[in-house]
Amino acid sequence: MRTFFSLLFCLLFFQWHAQDSLYTRKVLHTLTSEKYYGRGYLFNGLQNAEKFIVKEIRSMGASPLFGKSYTQSFVHPVNTFPGACKVIINNKTLKPGVDFILDCHDPGGKASCTLLPNEKGEYVNTVKEQQKVQVVFRKKLTWSVGGSQSDVIRIELDSSRFSDIPTRISYDIKNKFIPEFESKNIGCVINGRNNDSLVVFSAHYDHLGGMGNATYFPGANDNASGVSVVLNLIRYYREHPPKYKMVFLFFAGEEAGLLGSKFLVNSKVLSLPKIKFLINLDLLGTGDEGIMVVNGSLYQEAFGTLNKINQELKLVPEIKKRGKAANSDHYWFTEAGVPCFFIYTMGGIKAYHDVFDKEETLPLTRYKEVFLLLTLFSDQL
Repeated sequence: MRTFFSLLFCLLFFQWHAQDSLYTRKVLHTLTSEKYYGRGYLFNGLQNAEKFIVKEIRSMGASPLFGKSYTQSFVHPVNTFPGACKVIINNKTLKPGVDFILDCHDPGGKASCTLLPNEKGEYVNTVKEQQKVQVVFRKKLTWSVGGSQSDVIRIELDSSRFSDIPTRISYDIKNKFIPEFESKNIGCVINGRNNDSLVVFSAHYDHLGGMGNATYFPGANDNASGVSVVLNLIRYYREHPPKYKMVFLFFAGEEAGLLGSKFLVNSKVLSLPKIKFLINLDLLGTGDEGIMVVNGSLYQEAFGTLNKINQELKLVPEIKKRGKAANSDHYWFTEAGVPCFFIYTMGGIKAYHDVFDKEETLPLTRYKEVFLLLTLFSDQL
């Protein structure tokens, strides 16, 4: 009988979710478009993303978390590249993000110089009066966010696209170090039948931004996918009143070092002892090989509940678990004693922290199944 009702619920759920597939794609397409410029620190990318998310949750009728506001501000340092990002090696002009990336801590500069190999496998200039330059080869170009500025121009080349020995380089790089950039966490609440306990869903909405004025990192899987799931969860629980009070968080500063979640935990805006469980979501656009649950080894009873649901309904191929890790915004909650999982999908496309993480190539292989798994799990807490 239980299996019958579970299958009936699945049928009704997938009928509901079929109506939301267009909304999911709308969110992904919007947040990865040029207007949002990688949801980072150039051309109001992060601010535009914040305004979009706030507009969406306000239209859904969710209540603001921070008093009368949906946002919580904090500041942090960031190194940006708002202007030129030009590199020529051996008389070949390289394409930013495709042929090369800068180190995220690079300073600006403009020069031409000769390169020689060193014992570390780098290619460097050797004239002391010149700005220090390092060129290295990488099998995959993976960018990040810099919170400080070095005094060395470091350039990473894609070894599959540039295989010549670099002997001469010309570069023109404009950077701007911002010691106090304002970022904003976003939060909202939907009341449940029992408002003494909280269930929290979270996802970070920031990404890497841009590298120069012509190259940005779309961040479809990381983490427009997680944002779209949390927005859909708000819509779902507005139509299906929850058991507990539901809190929905969208963090900024994750890519800069889990800064937004740390700030929120320390701000005590949430009563942490009241949190029954927190589920942090990132990289939810695939699922060919199932999902990974960080903290699954730490909270084995909750992991068993999640796994039992999946075994009964066969929603994803496999649920794997690992232990504690400081690899997303769940971490500071774990450190504060809040039971939580960080869930991400496995398999499929390999684009990560690069210019190829695009909405149009994100398959959403197990998106609706993972969404159903999350709702069923939260109902059994």
